[in-house]
Amino acid sequence: MRDNTRLIHGYEVFDEQTGASSIPIYQCSTFKQTSIRQDQPYTYSRFGNPTRRALEEGIASIEGGRFASAFSSGMGAISAVLLSFSRGDHLVMGKSIYGGTFQLVNEVLQRFGIKVSFVDETDLDQWRQAIRPNTKALYLETPSNPLLQITDITSVVSIAKESQLTTIIDNTFMTPLLQKPLELGVDLVIHSATKFINGHSDVVAGLVVTDDPEWAEQIKLQQKVLGSMLGVEDCWLIMRGMKTLGLRMQQSCQSAEAISHFLAKQPQVRNVYYPGLPSHPGYAIHQKQAKNGGAVLSFELANQQAVYSFADAVKLPIAAVSLGGVESILSYPVTMSHACVPKEEREKQGVTEGLLRLSVGIEETEDLLGDLAQALEKIDQ
Repeated sequence: MRDNTRLIHGYEVFDEQTGASSIPIYQCSTFKQTSIRQDQPYTYSRFGNPTRRALEEGIASIEGGRFASAFSSGMGAISAVLLSFSRGDHLVMGKSIYGGTFQLVNEVLQRFGIKVSFVDETDLDQWRQAIRPNTKALYLETPSNPLLQITDITSVVSIAKESQLTTIIDNTFMTPLLQKPLELGVDLVIHSATKFINGHSDVVAGLVVTDDPEWAEQIKLQQKVLGSMLGVEDCWLIMRGMKTLGLRMQQSCQSAEAISHFLAKQPQVRNVYYPGLPSHPGYAIHQKQAKNGGAVLSFELANQQAVYSFADAVKLPIAAVSLGGVESILSYPVTMSHACVPKEEREKQGVTEGLLRLSVGIEETEDLLGDLAQALEKIDQ
C-alpha cells in the first residue's frame, strides 16, 4: 500500500459500528462500566479514549511503527521522552536543536540531575567522543531548526548501537512520508503534529512513535501520569489533516525547491539553507535518508534592517511562529523559535539577525516566487 492510499485506508479511518466516514469524537471524561468486577478497554479518558487511540494507531501505521502516543503539544511529547531518564543519566544532543528543547534541557533537566552534552551534529567523531559511561541516549533533529543542518542518521544509530544507547529523533520537518527513521534503526520518533501532519494551523499536538514495547510502555506511562494527553477534538482534527498530508507535502516541497533555487541567485540573499540544493553541505547524506528536501528553508539577508524591509513587503506568507500550515509562514528565529536561546548561543549556532525561515505552503509556486521577488526589491529601496 503506497503512502497516499495508506493515509486513507492504512488504519482505522472509518467507524466500523456506524460506517461513518470519520472516527467519532468521543467527548467524554469517563465511561460507563459494564461491571465493577472486571476491567474494560476504556474507563477514563486520561487513560485512554477511542478517538485518541485511532489517531495513535494511524500515526504508528504511517511512520511504520508498532506503538504511538499523542500529546497535548510537541513539547509535551519531547518532555515525556526526556523526563523518562533519571538523575545521573547523560544525553548527547546535536547543538542545533529546537529552541524549546534547548530550554527544557538547560532549565529543567539540569534541575533533575540529567546531564546533556551538545555536539556538532554533522561531525560523527563528536558524537562518538561525547559518549560517557553514564550516557543513555543520542538525540537527533535532522534537518535541524532553523539552519537545516543534516545529521547522518544511519551512522549515528550505528554509534549508538556500539554502546547500547537509545536513539531519539525529532522528525517534524520531514514528516513520516519524507523520512522514515524507524527503518534506519532509530528507537523513538517525535513529531510536533502541530505542523505538517495536521497541516491547517488549528491544532497544537505532539506524537511519539516506537517499535520498542518497553519504551512504548514508558511513554504511555508518562502520558498518563503527566496528564499531557491530547484532547479528542484535536485528535479528530489531526486525523482530518492527515488524509491530505501526501498531496500537501507534494505541492509544498515542489515550491520549496523552486524557491531555494530562486533565492540562491538573488544578490540580496547571502545564504540559502535547504538540503534539496546540491550546494548544501549535507545534500548527499540527506538524499540517502530522505525523499526530497522538504518544505522548509531558511535564508540570510544582510542585517536586521533588511529583514524588516523584506518582511514588511511580502504579501502571501504570513508572519507567524510555527510552520507546516497550508499557508506559507515566514518566521524570524531571533524573536520567535530561538528567542529563549541566549544571544551568544544563537550566534554560535549561526542564527543571525539576518536569518529568516520560510515554511512553504500550498499556494501556487509562481505566485510565491513573484511575491518574494517584489519583496526583495524593497530591500534595495
